[in-house]
Amino acid sequence: MLEVGQAGVRVRPLGGTRAGEVRLHRFLHNPRVTAEEMVASARARTRSRVQGRHVLAIQDTTSLRDDGRQHSLQLHPTIAVDAADGALLGLVHATFLSRDGGAKIHCNKRPLAAKESRRWLEAIGQAGELRAAGAAQVTMIADREADIYEDFACRPAGVPAGVPTGVPAGVPTGVPTGVPTGVPTGVEVLIRVHHDRVLADGRRLYACTRELAELGRVDVALPASPGRKARRAQLALRACRVEIKRPKRNRAAEAASLPPSVSLYCVTACEIDPPAGAEAIHWRLLTTHAVLTLDDAIRIIGFYRQRWIIEQMFRVMKTKGFDIEACRVAADGPFENLVAATLIAAVQVQQMVRDRDGAAARPMADVLDPADQPVVEAVGRTLEGRTERQKNPHRPGSLAYLAWVCARLGGWTGYKGKPGPVVTLQGFRRLQNIIEGWKLRRDVCMQ
Repeated sequence: MLEVGQAGVRVRPLGGTRAGEVRLHRFLHNPRVTAEEMVASARARTRSRVQGRHVLAIQDTTSLRDDGRQHSLQLHPTIAVDAADGALLGLVHATFLSRDGGAKIHCNKRPLAAKESRRWLEAIGQAGELRAAGAAQVTMIADREADIYEDFACRPAGVPAGVPTGVPAGVPTGVPTGVPTGVPTGVEVLIRVHHDRVLADGRRLYACTRELAELGRVDVALPASPGRKARRAQLALRACRVEIKRPKRNRAAEAASLPPSVSLYCVTACEIDPPAGAEAIHWRLLTTHAVLTLDDAIRIIGFYRQRWIIEQMFRVMKTKGFDIEACRVAADGPFENLVAATLIAAVQVQQMVRDRDGAAARPMADVLDPADQPVVEAVGRTLEGRTERQKNPHRPGSLAYLAWVCARLGGWTGYKGKPGPVVTLQGFRRLQNIIEGWKLRRDVCMQ
């Protein structure tokens, strides 16, 4: 996948030769090959990297195909990011959502298990497994679509020693099955507000937070997004504890299984003096983390801003990178398999981008076979120039060293800004071709 890069995710270039094309076609259509297995393998690698870390599990949904007639396919992945240094540790979870049109029972009358929104809670359950794998703490981060009462009320809240993970029948839960008793699975949540919720005391959430005194202000860099240029913004921060009342449900039995209220903290961030013509930033965030001071609020805002990583990963998967949307492989199995492989490759590209400064000190083995390190170092030496800014400042064998080599191969000069995912992908594609040629030469010489 990484080798073809921006040539696009198509069977012919991926196969390389006619024989390779046939082999890949058979692989994608093999009933024993599933996207779930690919994601499970990637998740196992991620679990091996979380020991002792505070992990941000970031989830979101992106559209893959949509014919405009209520037939569409979406991908909903979750990625793991180190809260301390911002390193992308890998993939945690991914699921597909298929919409086939036609009239449906209104979502308010369906049980949670029959709604698409269950994906948010399922991802929280998968994040709980990171605690069982040794993560010191896990915080699930999501945007406004995830503002669902169950995501707060039914999250894995930790398992005391000797207490089984089971819950009464009929109660929704995000706790992963098969976790031994006494294993910590607690997951904190941080979700952007979508609903002006009713509080336990009868007030409304927005009105409650509107009158709060400022804790202080913080300057942040806002990345460019559709309809908005990149800029710096000064945000006024406020926070308070709130008691969210259980919303009404048309299904009485399901509603009764939920707690009547949930205690959370609400953090608001309002932009001061936005540029003329620009919409002011206004974030309202609900979290299970205690937010009592300005430092607490700044920490929560910093966590939420890491959500941009998954947006960048989607960018790599689509037109700026692998162009998965243009692929014509049939759905219902083969296409999903190809998407899963593309997702894993996009994660690897973003892993290099995230550690391009070497702050996380991740090893090259996160992305590349360690046996290929001598080739990377040989290529790296040819790319270094005479000035300090044209020399690779990172330790050989580190992921940052690999990211520098890929950026230079992708056209980055070392002088203007920092290399992004598209440049990194272009360079990694060239590096893979070089590695392939080196292996071919070695095999010929051995003969």
